[in-house]
Order: sequence, then structure tokens, then C-alpha cells
Amino acid sequence: MSEPRVPYPAESADPSQYVRVREKGSRDVSYPAAPEPLAVAVYDNHAHLEIEDGEEGLSLDEQLERAGEVGVLGVVQAGGDIESSRWSAWAAASHPRVLAAVAIHPNEAPAYAAAGRLGEAIDVIDGLASQPRVRAIGETGLDFFRTEEDGLPAQFESFEAHIALAEKHGIAMQIHDRDAHDAVLETLERVGAPDRTVFHCFSGDADMARIAGERGYYLSFAGNVTFKNAQNLRDALAIIPRDRILVETDAPFLTPTPHRGRPNAPYLIPVTVRYMARELGVEVDELCAQLAANTLRVYGSFED
Repeated sequence: MSEPRVPYPAESADPSQYVRVREKGSRDVSYPAAPEPLAVAVYDNHAHLEIEDGEEGLSLDEQLERAGEVGVLGVVQAGGDIESSRWSAWAAASHPRVLAAVAIHPNEAPAYAAAGRLGEAIDVIDGLASQPRVRAIGETGLDFFRTEEDGLPAQFESFEAHIALAEKHGIAMQIHDRDAHDAVLETLERVGAPDRTVFHCFSGDADMARIAGERGYYLSFAGNVTFKNAQNLRDALAIIPRDRILVETDAPFLTPTPHRGRPNAPYLIPVTVRYMARELGVEVDELCAQLAANTLRVYGSFED
């Protein structure tokens, strides 16, 4: 294992200057055209707007302006390490249409632990979580896809510490769960889940959705619900109670069909929302009103 890939910046460093750049490779890096605006506004429950993508990266102000033009009122900006969490807290404090989630991502936890800095990193997250516009701990959880077996103890340690932070600060928790469904559910049951527990970019099936619904968890659906091979997500969407559904981009990743592979951004939320409405057999405006109410119930007002 290696040190965290980005060194700790000095406490006095300006978090607004932090940026990550997504590798372009051979994919189409042009931003899709804006969809038809939604008549009833919604929110993007989870995005990583510190990551620059596209032929020319969009600033935070540009991202929010484009989103507002199509009926996306705000964004929950999620962190995954010290630097991105500081950026997220800065973005929320500086922009009335942004709320923040802060955490050490499960795939980052083993590197911090190997460097002897996991406790220090969690202490930083604890401090950030005390800020009034930081409304969630996230994204945290378990990932059995990218992390090898020797890194799993650090993931569990980090996940349980983050659960405790969400409880301590009385805020929501956003879960990253990849190939770890049973372990995540078991951990939440054993340790005790925060009152507002969200499965970010839900990746389970109908059986898992049924358990989540029974326990009062929220499921957040991203653009991959539109992918041809994602019937498990559509099955889950069909059975989860409507008052437990959220929508997100996970921008710049998981761009919905028909734009899959191109840069994603909050202004593309209407594509996913309209697809979800068709799958559920409900009017788009009805679903939008439900999604907005659910988001505000989880994170509180963006205006506070």
C-alpha cells in the first residue's frame, strides 16, 4: 500500500484552489446538450464537482448556473479524502446552492491507515462536520471490488468511525457500497445506522431494496439506472417506498444514456429523472416534487 495519493495541504492552504482532473482517454469529452428544463425543481443528491472533466472544465459557478437553468436547485457535494472534503466544505460555505458531505472514502482508508494517519484524517472530518452547511458524512462505507483483503480492516474501522461521526453531529450519512452489500447491511445493523442513511449510487437489487425500505434507508439512483444492463436497479426502484428515493449524478461519472461515457454534470439530472418517472409510471412533476421533498428531509434547507 502507498501513502495517500495527494499530500496533506497545509492548514492555511486555500481549499478553493484544490482540483482533480479526470483522465480523458479516448472517450468523447464534449459536454452533452442541456435537456429540457424540469417544471418542478429537484436537487442533485451527490456529485464531485472538484473533479475537472470535459474539453474545458467547468467552474463551480458554471456548474451551478447550468444546473439552475434546467430546474436543478442545488447540489450535495461529496468528499472522499481530506483535500476533497475541505473543498466540499468550502464550496458549501461559499455557495448557497451547495451543501457538503465529508468523509474518507473506503478505498482511501487503507492508504491512510498504512501511513499511520487514519485517526488523524477522521479527526479532520470530525472538525469539518461541525460546520453548519456540512450536512452529511460521506462518502463512506465498504468496497470489496477495489480494495484487497489486507485493506479491509481499515475499511471497517473507518466506516464505523464515520457512522459515529454522523450520529455525533446529527447529520445524514452517504454510503459507498461496491460488492459489499451484505457486509454493509450487517455493519449498519450491528453498529446502528444514523437516522438518515443514504445508499449513494445504489447498486443492489430488489431484495436489498426491500431490506433498506424496511429499515428506513434512502436509495439514491444515478445515471446508471438508465443502462441496459442495470435491470437490478430498475427492480429496486420499483419496490422502494417513494418517500425513500433520491436522485444524483455522481458527476463527472455515470452519465445517463444516451450520453454514457461523456462528462456528467448536475444539469443532466433531468435525463435520469424522466427515465425514472417512465419506469415508475408516474408523472415527471409528481416524481420531482417527491424527490425534492425527500432531499430536504435528509439534508435540510439549502437556504439555511
